[in-house]
Amino acid sequence: MKRPRSIAEIAERAARGTQAFDPAVREFVDAWQAMSRSERAAAVEAEPVLLGGVKDAYLAAVAEHLAKQDDLAPPAWSDKPNRFLHEPFFAGGLESLRAILIVESPAAFRRRLIFVTADALSRPHRALAD
Repeated sequence: MKRPRSIAEIAERAARGTQAFDPAVREFVDAWQAMSRSERAAAVEAEPVLLGGVKDAYLAAVAEHLAKQDDLAPPAWSDKPNRFLHEPFFAGGLESLRAILIVESPAAFRRRLIFVTADALSRPHRALAD
């Protein structure tokens, strides 16, 4: 199976059960690194289907965060009320990490009450061959 090429494709795979949510997000971020600017804009444009709760807010945060990193406008769908949580979600679930996650969480996640590490979307880069 090829990597997801859009935020909408992540949700589609998760909804159909053809790929788990977390691996689909990681694979999308890997694919993002190889995309052109226009492909990146298209990858966040289409609104994904709703999956419920944290996943809906998380996809909006990913789209906004990646778009802003590339000086692209975040997609309008990412600002819809159903893309925000009403209760905080802390990645990892450890009480001892909460303060660190609050401080480190990128703005797109924090404003949706999702608290993750600063490098939550970082992926290893391949070294370029000489």
